[in-house]
Amino acid sequence: MLYCVLLFSLVIDVAAVSTALVSPPVLFFGLGLGATAVRSDLRIPEQISKFLSLYLVTAIGFKGGVALRAEGWSTALGLTMVGGIALGIVIPFIARAVLLRLGRVGPVDAAAIGAHYGSVSLVTFLTAQAFLERMDIPAEGFMVAVLAIMESPSIIVGVALANRAGTGAAVPLGRVLAGSVTHGSLLLLVGATVIGLLSGARGMADVEGFLVTPFTGLLVLFLLDMGLLAGRRLGAFRTYGWRLAACGIILPLVGGVLGGGGGALIGLSTGGTTLLAVLAASASYI
Repeated sequence: MLYCVLLFSLVIDVAAVSTALVSPPVLFFGLGLGATAVRSDLRIPEQISKFLSLYLVTAIGFKGGVALRAEGWSTALGLTMVGGIALGIVIPFIARAVLLRLGRVGPVDAAAIGAHYGSVSLVTFLTAQAFLERMDIPAEGFMVAVLAIMESPSIIVGVALANRAGTGAAVPLGRVLAGSVTHGSLLLLVGATVIGLLSGARGMADVEGFLVTPFTGLLVLFLLDMGLLAGRRLGAFRTYGWRLAACGIILPLVGGVLGGGGGALIGLSTGGTTLLAVLAASASYI
């Protein structure tokens, strides 16, 4: 996650990277990694972790909906939606090829991991958007809607590729899609976006003290938790070897270049192009 955000901040300005590295969210992520490295007993209770996730998703969705209402429908929105769907279809095929050749995993595993890379990471999007806000770089409000629409195409492709691999037990596509659409985080994101779209600036004024003012403070706690989680999983490198680790570096680069290039062709702002690059580079946790 941190890798994606820092990588595509290069789209903005190299000097911005140094600023990002000493920002509180990134430093708290590093604190989580360090705490794990020294075997500290520091933990974020699971219920608090869930609350932080729900809060951040609600805040991002609501603010995106308000911005979407202010901007209205545009050609850029339509083109970005189409581009997001195209990325969700193409990236799983690219990821599958890289994983089969370099990662040396089986065809079903390659299809599954490819679907993750074709989909998007809400956590990475949240962090990237917070980074842009901290740098005072505006982005199109409709990027939240693009995030939501990029969730499903890669799942369809991944299931189709896995079934084609001939596992002997095809997965019903409808069941997988239903599970994706009704997943709590995505459902809350879409719902909060719709509520923000309906309520507009007046609704934002009512909830600004809760959804805007404390956002950065709660984000740093969330990233502290992410740092602790990442630190506990570093041992996986020894289990799965350098090949999959290399895939984990190459695939975000490929996706980010495709997303950034697409954003530039569409004519998105610097912030919007960065967010599309981050979405294309990220991998779904779901």
